Amino acid sequence: MKKINYIIFAMAVLIATGCSKSFLDKNPQGELILPQLTTQDGVEGLLTGAYALLNGNVNGTFGNYGAAPSQWLLGEVTSDNAHKGSENGDQPNMNLLERHSPTSTNDNLENVWNRCFEGVARCNNTLKLLTLVQATEKKFPVARANEIIAETRLLRAHYNFFLVRIFKNVPLITETTTDLAVDNMKDIYPAIVEDMKFAVANLTPEFPKGQKGRMNQIAAKAYLGKVYLYQKKYLDALPLFNDVIAARPGIETLPYTNNFNVNTENGPEAIFSVQHSVGADGTGGDNGNVGDILNFPYNSGLPITCCGFFQPSIDLANAFKVTAAGLPYLDGTYTVGAYVSDRGLTKEQKATYVVDTAIPFDPRIDYTLGRRGVPYLDWGNMAGDTWIRDAANGGPFLAIKNVINAVDVPANTGPGNTNVTGLNVNIIRLADVYLMAAECEVEAGSIPNAMVLVNRVRARAALLPKKQVAGGNAAAYNVAPYLVFPDQTYARNAVRFERRLELALEGHRFYDLVRWGIAKQTMNNYFAFEGDYFSYLKPVVMEDKDEYFPIPQSQIDRSKGILKQNPGY
Repeated sequence: MKKINYIIFAMAVLIATGCSKSFLDKNPQGELILPQLTTQDGVEGLLTGAYALLNGNVNGTFGNYGAAPSQWLLGEVTSDNAHKGSENGDQPNMNLLERHSPTSTNDNLENVWNRCFEGVARCNNTLKLLTLVQATEKKFPVARANEIIAETRLLRAHYNFFLVRIFKNVPLITETTTDLAVDNMKDIYPAIVEDMKFAVANLTPEFPKGQKGRMNQIAAKAYLGKVYLYQKKYLDALPLFNDVIAARPGIETLPYTNNFNVNTENGPEAIFSVQHSVGADGTGGDNGNVGDILNFPYNSGLPITCCGFFQPSIDLANAFKVTAAGLPYLDGTYTVGAYVSDRGLTKEQKATYVVDTAIPFDPRIDYTLGRRGVPYLDWGNMAGDTWIRDAANGGPFLAIKNVINAVDVPANTGPGNTNVTGLNVNIIRLADVYLMAAECEVEAGSIPNAMVLVNRVRARAALLPKKQVAGGNAAAYNVAPYLVFPDQTYARNAVRFERRLELALEGHRFYDLVRWGIAKQTMNNYFAFEGDYFSYLKPVVMEDKDEYFPIPQSQIDRSKGILKQNPGY
C-alpha cells in the first residue's frame, strides 16, 4: 500500500444526510451522490481515505507539523530530547511548546486536533457506508466485511489514541453519534480498547489485500498492548507483546538502519508504519512525509536544504555516553563534563576543530544525531555551523532518522520539494515492542526476563557499523549487555533508559515521561542543565498541568461550551 491516493469526498455531509429526502431529490452535476458511493468500490475508497490521514495531511504540504505521524514536535521537542531549532523568530508557537507555555490558540494544537478528528470522521463514514452496502445485493463477503470493520476500527483507535495522549480530555465520536456536541470529560480509553480488541479478533497476520502498510493482526496486538501499557495493565499487555515478538525474526538479525532507509522500510521490524509516497507515481508531495518537511540541515549546497528545525539536545547527545563496562549512566551523571561538540568555541577555534574520537559512546549516537566531524549518512562529514540554521538557538547537533541518503533524493522526494520525502514513519517497530515487553516484565516482577529483552536490543546495537574519521573510529564505541539487574528499581531505570537510546527522536519520549509519572522532575532537571547552554530555557519550569496540552479554543467556541478546557489553561 505504498501508493496512497487521496480520495476527496464531502464525507461528513454526504453520509450524515444520506437518508434525507431533500438530498435524494437533488442530483447536482460534479458531485458524488449516495447511490454512486453505495458500492464495494465506494467503501474501499473511503477506507483508503481513512488510511491517507495517517500522514496528518488533508492537502498541500506545509503546515502539518502538529499532526506529523513522527510526533517530532509534541513528542520530542516538548521533552528533553530536542529543540525546535531554526531561528528564534521562526514558528514562535513552537517555541511556546518547547518552553511548556502554549496557549489554547496554538496553531500546532489546532492542526493535530483537526487532522485526527478528520481521521475519526473518515473511519466512521467508512463504517456507515459499509452498513448500507451490506444491505444490498452487491455486498461484500462476510470475511472481507469483517476485515474492513477491523481495519477501520483500528485506524479510528489510532487517531483517538493520538488525541487522548495529547489532550487527555477528548470527545468520543463514533459511527452512531448523531449529535456532535459531545462531552469531552469522559474517559475514551475503553472505546479505544474495544476497537483494538475487535481488530485483534478479526484480522490475520497477513496484510489485507496483500498490501503492506494496511492494518493486520500483528499491528493490532502490538497497539492494543501499548494502550494497555499506558493504562498500567501490564499483565494484559505482556502476552500480546510476546505474540508479536514470536511472530517476527529475532531483533539481533534485523539491521537497525533498515528502519530509516527508503530502500529497506516495511521490513520485518516494521509493525505499524505510516506509508509515504512521492514523485514517480504521480502523487506529487501530498502523500509524502509532509510532517517532517522542516527537519533537515540548512545549507543551499546540501542534498536537502530545509529548514533547520528539530535539533537534538545536548542532554540527549550525552545520554549516549557509556561507562567503562559499556553501560549507560543510569544515575544521570552523563551530564558531568558534558560533550558539546564545537559549541562555545571562538571562530578561530572552530576553524581548527577536530572531533574527539576518544569519548566512549554507544554507537547509536551516530545513527540518531549528526555531530560535527562525523559522517552523516552518505552526505559527507557533518560540517557544523554551516549545516545549521542558527547554532546559537538550536545547538550543534542535527537529527538523522528522518533524513534520507543523498543517493536516494532524486527518486524519493517530491517534485520541487526535496524536503518532502517518501520515507515511512514507524509508529510501532519491533524494538519498541521488545522494550514495552521488558517494561511489563519489570512491573510484573520478572526481572531476569526483562534483562534478556533489553540485552537483545543492545546486542543488535553492538552490530552497528562504526563510523570512521581519518581512518579510525569516530568514538570509543562500546555497548555491552547488562550482567545483572540487581533489583526492580534498577531494572525499571535500565528499561526506561534503553527506550530513550533506542527510540530517540521517534516521537515517544514526552509521552513516556508522562505515563511514567516522571515528566515534571525530568523536565525541570533538563531545563536546569540545558539552560546553561540555551538561556531561553533557563527560566522554564514545568508544572503538573503541562503533562497535557490545552484544548483548542476554536473548538470550545464552536461547541458552544460543551467542550471543557483542560485544568490550568
